[in-house]
Amino acid sequence: MKKIMLLLTIVSFCAVTAVMAVQPKKTISFDKAKMGAVEFSGSVHKDAGFKCKECHNKEMFPKMKQGTVEITMDKIYAGELCGKCHDGTRAFSAKKSCKRCHVK
Repeated sequence: MKKIMLLLTIVSFCAVTAVMAVQPKKTISFDKAKMGAVEFSGSVHKDAGFKCKECHNKEMFPKMKQGTVEITMDKIYAGELCGKCHDGTRAFSAKKSCKRCHVK
């Protein structure tokens, strides 16, 4: 009986965790940028062939919670965070395409 209860607890935890994860169709708005809000689309990145763990790892965005990492343009231009891909090679250049991310 104890094994069944443990199994049910584990399954319930996994189901709740899956529901709390950000879905690819979700858009997150970062509205503290001086140049205008940045809209991050999970669908755009998924459709481009990216997997969540490519960015959500200990080097870039370790937690899937908005506000846990300070995102600055200096870091992006230095090739960190979003700038790891948005360098003009793998994806459009953040330096040359401000309005593709920042919306006023």
